[in-house]
Amino acid sequence: MATASPQHSFDDVINPGEQQQEQQQQQQQEFLNSLETIVLTIFLSIIIIMTVFGNLLVMVALCKDRHLRKKKTNYFIVSLAFADLLVALVVMPFAAIELTTGQWRYGEIFCLVRTSLDVLLTTASILHLCCIALDRYYAICCQPLVYRHKMTPVRVAVMLSGCWLIPTFISFLPIMQSWNAIGIEDIIEERRALTGGSNDTSCVFLVNQPYALICSAVAFYVPLALMVLAYQRIYVTAMTHVRQIETLQRAGSAPVTGTAPVITVRSSTSSDPTEHYRLRTTMGSSSSEQAPIANSRMRVETKAAKTLAVIMGCFCLCWAPFFITNVVDPFIHYSVPWQLWTAWLWLGYINSGLNPFLYAFLNRAFRRAFLVILCCGDERYARQGSCSYRQTHRACSAASVNGTSMALRLSFLPNRSYSDNGRTILANEQESQDSLGPL
Repeated sequence: MATASPQHSFDDVINPGEQQQEQQQQQQQEFLNSLETIVLTIFLSIIIIMTVFGNLLVMVALCKDRHLRKKKTNYFIVSLAFADLLVALVVMPFAAIELTTGQWRYGEIFCLVRTSLDVLLTTASILHLCCIALDRYYAICCQPLVYRHKMTPVRVAVMLSGCWLIPTFISFLPIMQSWNAIGIEDIIEERRALTGGSNDTSCVFLVNQPYALICSAVAFYVPLALMVLAYQRIYVTAMTHVRQIETLQRAGSAPVTGTAPVITVRSSTSSDPTEHYRLRTTMGSSSSEQAPIANSRMRVETKAAKTLAVIMGCFCLCWAPFFITNVVDPFIHYSVPWQLWTAWLWLGYINSGLNPFLYAFLNRAFRRAFLVILCCGDERYARQGSCSYRQTHRACSAASVNGTSMALRLSFLPNRSYSDNGRTILANEQESQDSLGPL
């Protein structure tokens, strides 16, 4: 009678335990993968919904509020919102599905179309940001007549057309013709084999060195340089005006008998930088009523620096990692991990959700329009603070007493004429609100 060896009996006892442990580990790994997928899906869905809501609200506000339509800058903002809205509706959902499922199920042709739309719309969004910076530069750093000459309706239309046509030449034209794949066909086929064997289960997009350099320069580096130059000049001009205002305040801080300076402030709802209304107010003669000029300057310069830092910081933080990687990757034999690519790409997509907050939500005129829309047309919010004559007269009279509020109010005003005898300040309040964004 044969008997089982001790070793065989021991294996029979151990193996079921090991198998059960492996099954538990496998189930735990599947649960973690499912949980990760759910969390990732919720996170991406929130990004898409917020981007759609924000940009759609900007477009509705411009359509419903005639005062917003008078401002030339707002046409760039609404066109930017349209580009970002298309990013959220056309590009982000397919990218989210591919990221969460790990597969591309829509075929090779639609892969090329999706990629072309991705490049087109994100580049258009960036070019709109550049046009907004140039518009503000002309409004703040030039005289009103120069601004009207530069920003005619025809020129605005040409700039908007360029924002949509230029990206076409670096998106649909080269991608549909596979110019981006010239010289790297073997690398693309190898990458497809690693990710699924065919483009039906993967959407691989790699670019050669010439395309990476040209595309990155047109879509990011040239607009970035123009934005930096424009906002640097805006900041310098704003600080120059701050010092001129403070010089005028210092000269008027001494007691003066029978002096009634004229303060002329442009209407906040004016569509033309040359339109304004005049407000007469009497400055307090007591020097004790004047706030410290040094503190006023510090607050003004801090506000300007923070505003420009937010605008440029968000733009660079969102898009610089992607475009730096896009240029470097072809020169290091495409060794950047796909996870890093995906993270940088979605960071750039998030910029489309931030733009409404930076360029519209922080603008007073847009905020009023948003309140009217969200509150179902409640007239209590309609044109709050867009100031009748008496309302503005009271506000400016109060501000002129302590000096500090007036300095803050007139800190970023682009066009002024100063007269010691008449003590006249010409200011454009609307351009001050739009010059640096969230004022």
